[in-house]
Amino acid sequence: MVPAEAMDIDAGTSSNAATGGVDGSYLSDTRFDQCAVSPLSLQGIKDAGYERLTRVQEATLPVILQGKDVLAKAKTGTGKTVAFLLPAIELLSTLPCSTSINLLVMLPTRELAYQVAVEARKLLKYHSSLGVQILVATPGRLIDHLQNTPGFSARIKGVKVLVLDEADRLLDMGFRRDIEKIIAFIPKERQTLLFSATVPGEVREVSHLAMQKDYKFINTVQEGDEETHAQVNQMYMVAPLDLHFSILYGVLKKHIAEDAEYKVIIFCTTAMVTKLVAEILSQLKLNIREIHSRKSQSARTKVSDEFRKSKGLILVSSDVSARGVDYPDVSLVIQVGLPSDRQQYIHRLGRTGRKGKEGQGILLLAHWEKYFLSSVNDLSITETVAPPVNPSIQTEVKGAIRRVEIKTKESAYQAWLGYYNSNKTISRDKSRLVKLAEDFSQSMELEIVPAIPKLILRKMGLQNVPGLRSS
Repeated sequence: MVPAEAMDIDAGTSSNAATGGVDGSYLSDTRFDQCAVSPLSLQGIKDAGYERLTRVQEATLPVILQGKDVLAKAKTGTGKTVAFLLPAIELLSTLPCSTSINLLVMLPTRELAYQVAVEARKLLKYHSSLGVQILVATPGRLIDHLQNTPGFSARIKGVKVLVLDEADRLLDMGFRRDIEKIIAFIPKERQTLLFSATVPGEVREVSHLAMQKDYKFINTVQEGDEETHAQVNQMYMVAPLDLHFSILYGVLKKHIAEDAEYKVIIFCTTAMVTKLVAEILSQLKLNIREIHSRKSQSARTKVSDEFRKSKGLILVSSDVSARGVDYPDVSLVIQVGLPSDRQQYIHRLGRTGRKGKEGQGILLLAHWEKYFLSSVNDLSITETVAPPVNPSIQTEVKGAIRRVEIKTKESAYQAWLGYYNSNKTISRDKSRLVKLAEDFSQSMELEIVPAIPKLILRKMGLQNVPGLRSS
């Protein structure tokens, strides 16, 4: 089996990892045993605990089983993984046993790839004769294998079904060029399935490139559907940047005191800021795990599995956990700093309030980030007062910050500057941006701003802005 970013699925293996069900409100009245699927698949579905199709599956399954190319607009958490895996497995079961990759599924993150792999193993439980014909991969890792793994390219030249899941996010993350290279490499005579929460112009462009002209567009997002879970209590706090770490600590202490089975996800702007926040909170003796792109896949998988099964735990995460990844019973989602856009805010928030359970979401912003609220003011988000930061808490938090390694703070400063420099609104005034970055530096208890390599400053377009130090 190749690494988890691009993993073969062997029909003869099994896994105890659970992905959980979907919200009952998304279920239809149609049962799986009423569908034209094989007894082997039905037995796997039954063992997985599924009885009725979701509305997404009900709308897409008959069309996909006919062999049609499909572009489906479907929200995360609505059963779309089974919607594309089940008909693809049905097709594979009709083919002669082969060592070629016949089903290729591409997703934006390793966590989502792992989750789809787990779901595939459930459906393949009784298809022991299929062998290894399914590959679940991130585009970048797949390109790496194509270029560097002997014999790999030959195995995917026979792909019969291509799936692009979370297609909008694949493109948001800059994978379009890799996707185009992969599409050009695999056979044109294939079935292609695109699933996406939104269908902007770029998704349409890729669908025209990847799919047959007579593809079917199926919209399973009904007009008036809530973009966020109705049972999530959404709040925002606005406070000076230098108080954010203390406020975050106060919010966590209050939540832990109120819920003995707390399960919290904190989303940060970048991987290195995630590392910084995790280390500060660990110094404050909270039960912390961190997950971001700088961690190895084995470490990320271990943390993800632990958090999925545990309670009384806080996960500090970059956006590798923002979308699609299923963590049951998350009681609180905190977003620290400016989300990149409305959809990112919504997808992060979607980690709580799942399967009909209540959840809470808090967005912590600085005063100069308040403009973002205009993009979500229709989502029932209300202002709440930040917990008071008394001198003892501030002293405790500052002490924890000082114990974090300087190198971690320097990396966080550079990553923070790069993130906000990529924001069109904030980066318009470069001098102001640099001053805000200095404020962030001071919030980390640094006496002077860290130096940044000249090449990186040049790439950011900040090489001549006063207030920055270069190395």
